[in-house]
Amino acid sequence: METPGYTTLTRQSGLMREMQVIAHNIANASTIGFRREGVVFSEFVARLGDEPSLSMADGNARMVDLGQAGLSQTGGTYDLGIQGEGFFLIATPEGERLTRAGSFTPSSEGVLVNPDGHAVLDAGGAPVAVPVGARTVAISSDGTMSADGTPVAQIGLWQPADPLSLRHQAGTLFSADALEPAEAAVIRQGFVEESNVEPIAEIARMIEVQRAYEMGQKFLDAEDQRQRGVIQTLGR
Repeated sequence: METPGYTTLTRQSGLMREMQVIAHNIANASTIGFRREGVVFSEFVARLGDEPSLSMADGNARMVDLGQAGLSQTGGTYDLGIQGEGFFLIATPEGERLTRAGSFTPSSEGVLVNPDGHAVLDAGGAPVAVPVGARTVAISSDGTMSADGTPVAQIGLWQPADPLSLRHQAGTLFSADALEPAEAAVIRQGFVEESNVEPIAEIARMIEVQRAYEMGQKFLDAEDQRQRGVIQTLGR
């Protein structure tokens, strides 16, 4: 295969990855706390002596859309939505993870956990203990948890020191190289944050990617026919 074919194949590979990411976004349009992802394309250009330069596309990098999503009111005592830049910190077997999915419940051990049973951490990095037998539990905008009017814990809000280090791990969980307190973010008790995926925009982008992929495939087919024709002509 000659240079035009290799160049097109790298682009097709990147478009295929973008199509997979878009499909994943659409599938999670209703997932609480889900962050939309996108594919970042880069270009590698090499000089080929006296011939025209060779340009190769690479679509391996992903970006996470940190845009604020809408808050949906549930009225749940341990349903928490975040306004602003910040994440809850979760202790998982693989290490500490960030999430915007704030649908929590008290465990049988009296610890606040996410739906997977992993502990929510406080501002000091320790599991948040839920008071047993408390009649009312209130959580203020800064994360302070009060039981019957007495402060008992403060749920931590964190953000990556370098936003570019944020990496999607699984579901609604993320990791980052270094964390710092998210002082500008606030917590809303009785709310959960929805997914920030806009289905109509994602479907429109999917159509664009599909058309671009089909155009590249037509070029590859035409290039294959051209090379076959040259070989047949030289064979005569």
